Amino acid sequence: MASAIREYTPAEAAAVSEIGIKSVHNAIDKRILATRLSHSSVRALTDDDLLRLKLWYGVGSILSAERRKRLFDTIDENPNAATVRADDYLIVDVARAREQLAARSEALREADKIIHSVKGVVGGEPVFKGTRVPVRTIAAMKQQGATTDELVDGYPALTARMVDLAEIWVAAHPARGRPRKLSEQGLKVKSVNRLPLGVASTRKPSGKAS
Repeated sequence: MASAIREYTPAEAAAVSEIGIKSVHNAIDKRILATRLSHSSVRALTDDDLLRLKLWYGVGSILSAERRKRLFDTIDENPNAATVRADDYLIVDVARAREQLAARSEALREADKIIHSVKGVVGGEPVFKGTRVPVRTIAAMKQQGATTDELVDGYPALTARMVDLAEIWVAAHPARGRPRKLSEQGLKVKSVNRLPLGVASTRKPSGKAS
């Protein structure tokens, strides 16, 4: 029995391929990708589309658009080829690109299984199952320089793998609208350092949320 073809939204495709979302939509608009509409009328891409996407921008600084299209034709003619010669000097490691995409696709599947939103829990923000830890908060802290070890120490309910999965999940599910306030997430400010009015100071107020 043939396995079902997985479909990706443009945001999911961007997260898995590590290509910017604008570039994904640009590739769709220029018909570089043979996109289709999902059951929910959203642009849908397949694993083959993701491979084209990754290679199109991966060799974009080396090959012209015409040569990249010929590269895709060669891949279509030899779907199981590990490498494909793009020109006299360039050999593209297609197998490696497929491996990278497969690993990130599996990570996104894993993340989808352990992350959910529950009404009344942290204001409905996406959290790791069995915890009250907001996924977007963890991803933001990681992007701002926090290490995985620091985050695991600060949030004992998390594992290193959960921290890693937060980043790809957030990339695949971008938040809509304005950032939510702490109070809207069910969090409270425990302490605030206040400065007297009219007193010049270079100190910045600090706060701690729970």
